[in-house]
Amino acid sequence: MRVSFPYGTGFHELELPAGAVIIEPRAAEALADERASFLASVREPIGAAPLRECISSGDRVVIVTSDNTRPLPNAKLVPWIIEELRHVPPENFTVLIGTGSHRACSAAEIREMFGNDVSRTLRIVNHDAFDAGGLGKAGVTDRGGEIFLNREYLEADTRITLGFIEPHFFAGFSGGPKAVMPGIAGIDAIMRFHSAPVIDDPRATWGLLRDNPVYEMASRAACLVKPDFSIQVTLGPGHGITGFFCGDVLAAHRAGAVFARESSMRACDTAFDIVITSNSGHPLDRNFYQAVKGICAAGEIVAGGGRIISLSHCGEGIPDDSEFHEILKSHGTPGGLLDMIRDPSFARPEAWQVQKLAAVLARAEVHLFSAMQRDKAADTHCMHCADPVALLARFMKEKPDARVAALRFGPLSIPYIRERGGL
Repeated sequence: MRVSFPYGTGFHELELPAGAVIIEPRAAEALADERASFLASVREPIGAAPLRECISSGDRVVIVTSDNTRPLPNAKLVPWIIEELRHVPPENFTVLIGTGSHRACSAAEIREMFGNDVSRTLRIVNHDAFDAGGLGKAGVTDRGGEIFLNREYLEADTRITLGFIEPHFFAGFSGGPKAVMPGIAGIDAIMRFHSAPVIDDPRATWGLLRDNPVYEMASRAACLVKPDFSIQVTLGPGHGITGFFCGDVLAAHRAGAVFARESSMRACDTAFDIVITSNSGHPLDRNFYQAVKGICAAGEIVAGGGRIISLSHCGEGIPDDSEFHEILKSHGTPGGLLDMIRDPSFARPEAWQVQKLAAVLARAEVHLFSAMQRDKAADTHCMHCADPVALLARFMKEKPDARVAALRFGPLSIPYIRERGGL
């Protein structure tokens, strides 16, 4: 059985053994008229007044969106927003890229994300979590956590957030309050949000919002200075828009999470000896940092001592010389990495991504097929894979009765062995 896996901007095919289980998102058709569906959703939103009624002509409007590691269709959404709010002059808008602790998007990447017209017409800026001068105090949560957010967001008259809802490996689902926390938060709050005990919490997992400590912290932070309106989408495997969930940031996100769970979560009876995963292609597999999500999705159903094959292009590398890369190189074993990160005295940005990866590596082999050279791939603690076809054939020769699963679209389809409760 030949199966194609998204890989970069194309596909990579593998011949899978008979009986392999193919796990992919349930069919959710792309909307026939995306713009019409957008207009209907922002004019009849969930838990909020229509978008046009939220904003006066003289308002300074900040639109918060994701960086270029997310496939959010900014080139469609932002022009539609501007058109719907045509009573507001273009110079009153600022688009704020919620980078969290990631690097800033370059001018070329911004043009790719928004298109030439929007890039020339609107003011678009990157959030910088490390710039204390660009932050302001939003308040203190009911748990006593002091939260600093982007100053332009705080000083705006009206705040709109955009988001892409999919299962997330420790926040339950992406989108929603994550646009604010960690999207436009200061680094101190981001570090608390991703602390080792929080990431280790069994409730900080895919597809779970109820009692999830990561989701709860994001929600508390977002509600200190709550977005006036939120526009969130679900996407199909080809990145076509399958649903709009607009209005109140929490109510709309929860509605979208229910929809995403139905289309992307799949229960499995037993674990698998071999799990093959992608990271759903470009832009989600542009670097290894993002590819960790597909590996962790496979980790949900791989048997102890099993094997994962990750087909992730990683054209941008790990990325090199990032905090994530430096932490990966700082210890020779997954167990050593986990011990280091869990030490209360250890605190570095991006450690949470290493923590999630190391937890999978500690119980299963991970083989990485990518555009990275063998010496660079070695820094990931994964085994370099030059030929996934030959590798799979070798595994099947060693264990002819191996149970095999394939996650064609990686983190867009999340399997699980046992029910963990509702949203």
